[in-house]
Amino acid sequence: MSGTGDRWRLRESYTFDRHVIAEIHRAANTGVYRIRGWGAKRKMPILDDLVFLGASMSRYPLEGYRESCGTDLVIGAERAARPLEIAIPITIAGMSFGSLSANAKEALGRGASAMGTSTTSGDGGMLPEEREHSSKLVYQYLPSRYGQNPDDLRSADAIEVVVGQGAKPGGGGILLGQKVSERVAGMRTLPAGIDQRSACRHPDWTGPDDLQIKIQELREVVDWQVPIFVKVGAARPFYDTALAVKAGADAVVVDGLQGGTAATQDVFIEHVGIPTIAAIPEATRALQDLDVHRKSVKLIASGGIRSGADVAKALALGADAVSIGTAALIALGDNDPAYDDEYRELGSAAGFWDDLQDGTDPAGIATQDPRLTARLDPVIGGRRLANYLQVLTMETQTIARACGKSHVSNLEPEDLAALTVEAAAMAQVPIAGTDWIPCRRRKP
Repeated sequence: MSGTGDRWRLRESYTFDRHVIAEIHRAANTGVYRIRGWGAKRKMPILDDLVFLGASMSRYPLEGYRESCGTDLVIGAERAARPLEIAIPITIAGMSFGSLSANAKEALGRGASAMGTSTTSGDGGMLPEEREHSSKLVYQYLPSRYGQNPDDLRSADAIEVVVGQGAKPGGGGILLGQKVSERVAGMRTLPAGIDQRSACRHPDWTGPDDLQIKIQELREVVDWQVPIFVKVGAARPFYDTALAVKAGADAVVVDGLQGGTAATQDVFIEHVGIPTIAAIPEATRALQDLDVHRKSVKLIASGGIRSGADVAKALALGADAVSIGTAALIALGDNDPAYDDEYRELGSAAGFWDDLQDGTDPAGIATQDPRLTARLDPVIGGRRLANYLQVLTMETQTIARACGKSHVSNLEPEDLAALTVEAAAMAQVPIAGTDWIPCRRRKP
């Protein structure tokens, strides 16, 4: 056969599809592994695989315009003299100055502050512009110790001890030399223009007993004023959450496989960690076993949160709040169609660009190039982020009211059903239309 009759032969391999073939060719041509930003792109069970069981006869919904639905949250009330009080259950995840431009960090602070929630510093220290425009700032204490400063610790509203991240549990981040400007290098006390690799573990402890000592040390540094978080990449969330609680954390941040990154190995992004939908119930189970769930220790979920539905589902599975990173950058203007021509010049397109590591971001967000960073107005960017956070909050409230809840924290697994067997098993909620939960744990 010839001509159009041969088209039946053009069947792509499921195992060796065009993306796999292209990566093999790239690896063979270069001899180096790929580093990129963004997050996992592989198909996996996500929160979209869950649906809410809205109230009808057996449940009584709340009227949206006449009955309130609370969204506030207090973290660290039992141990901190100044607990962190946020107006909405959505926070901004840690993203470093270096990875992001100064204008982007300022915009994140402005947007979060407008909605009464917190932003987070990230690797490389506290940026003055971010502190100035963040009414509530969480200071990340990272393995690299880049930019660590006791005075900055004491000026924060909470401290987050980072043990791992969802995009790279067990691995450290990378900041390529083209993004290491003189200012970035000065904050990190490292040479400008040289690739910087963050450590994968803290240099002064090797286990949970040492973490307990470190948390005690940090509490003394800040005179017991602010709460202490522990952030883990989702891998063994039950045990990691339990150990973080026993070490003295006021909140545990569990970051799922869909968590984004500015730069790390592609093989980490796609193949290390477990999905957010699987991580939240396991972390919740640990808190319940220790009798601290919805009490003295809060659970913050992150990794792939995009909409109010995602927020509400995370809360229903047991989280007290969520944290967003990639979605916040998109709200600022990342992958904006207005820059499509420039994305195409970089070999990509708006909506597909993931080379956050190379410092060429046309939107002026993931870059240190002064010509590009000037494109992002932090006031406008902050307003866009605040709008987005407001929509997420209203969507979450709408769903909570539909389930008959007067506060978003009252959402529970009973409000959910799953559309796939995998999602049902991971989330430990029944398949829609049944009472069957695959692999349900039997109580002793």
